[in-house]
This record gives sequence, C-alpha cells and structure tokens, in this order.
Amino acid sequence: MRAIAMAAGLVMAAVPALAQDLVAKVSPHDVVTTMDRLESAVEEAGAEVFARVDHAAGAEKAEMELRPTQLLIFGNPKLGTPAMQDAQTAGLDLPMRVLVYADGEGAVHVAYAAPETLVTAHGLPEEAEYITKMTEALDNLTAKAIGEE
Repeated sequence: MRAIAMAAGLVMAAVPALAQDLVAKVSPHDVVTTMDRLESAVEEAGAEVFARVDHAAGAEKAEMELRPTQLLIFGNPKLGTPAMQDAQTAGLDLPMRVLVYADGEGAVHVAYAAPETLVTAHGLPEEAEYITKMTEALDNLTAKAIGEE
C-alpha cells in the first residue's frame, strides 16, 4: 500500500513539472487564422513545414467531436541536426511542434514544449546554442501568429 501511495505521489508531482515545460500563449484570432499566420511565419523564416494536422477533422472522420485543434510540425535542419548529433534520441521530439486549439470558452491557445526540455529528456548540453536559437525561434514565430509582431 505504501508503494502505491509513493508511486501516486510521484506521478502527481510530475504533472506540474510537465505543465511547466509547456509554453502557452493566447491568440486573439480563431484557430485557423492563428495557424495560417504561424505557417506563414515559419515559411518566411526559412524553416520547412512538414505537416499541418487538423485533429478536429480527424475526430469528425471518426464520428467524434473535438473543439478546433491543429498541430504544425516544422523545423530547420541547421538547428535540429546538431541536437541529434549530440543525442540521436532528440529526434523523438524534433522537428518542432506547435499546437493551436480552442478551449471550452472559445479562447484560442498556442502551446509548445519549451526547447529546454530536450536538455533533460535527451541529455543535451545546457549551454548548446541550438537550444537558445530554438527557444528564440519558437517565441518569435508564435508571437507573429498571435499578432504580437
């Protein structure tokens, strides 16, 4: 019984840590507009868009409902490759992904995993320049998507 309680405590302690690893912003635009703006910003920055996933459309095909939710998968090999050279398992979390979704009240959120999570998840060097560049890129691109720039 004590082992179960300890395991539950560890899981509960990890949940806030996971939430802290997410960067979240609120967009004044709807999901499609926000995602269109993000995709344009990514392309203008010279990164490659690999996929745009419409989770709500997928849910609809399965005869289920989901509020508007889209995921953009994109990257720049000049940033991702050095990370994978340091630890190939970083490829599990690359290319970068940004989720745009509407909550139950209709507010639109932009969320992504902070690049610093790659350091602990894959043993990458904390001082790696690519982590700083990924952090700046995601901040700038999402700022453009929500109209901060």
